[in-house]
Amino acid sequence: MFSFFPPNREKVKEGKVEPKIGVYICHCGTNIAGKVDVEAVTEFAKTLPAVTIARKYTYMCSDPGQDLIRQDIKEMGVNRVVVASCSPLMHERTYRRVCQESGLNPYLFEMANIREHCSWITE
Repeated sequence: MFSFFPPNREKVKEGKVEPKIGVYICHCGTNIAGKVDVEAVTEFAKTLPAVTIARKYTYMCSDPGQDLIRQDIKEMGVNRVVVASCSPLMHERTYRRVCQESGLNPYLFEMANIREHCSWITE
């Protein structure tokens, strides 16, 4: 049975667990990458405080894309996940499930809709 409480629950309550943020930027084929400089966004994310890893992938929602997130949670100790991709209506559940299956509280996940809010509004 899955528990939303991490094994180091007391440390979390005391604020002793340092955030290790994984940032994942999706190309969404050319839907995003056709307008947004995904490489530049990825490189910028790497400079942000507490970001442990920043990756880009053609379709982050695909099985290989989800596996990148799982791998980083398990191998790099990522304990916060941010995905910049399409609409949360389409894939928020997908990414929350990935976090939960990897032992991370699914509410330590955030999603930025850069397809509709950045790419599709750009002429």
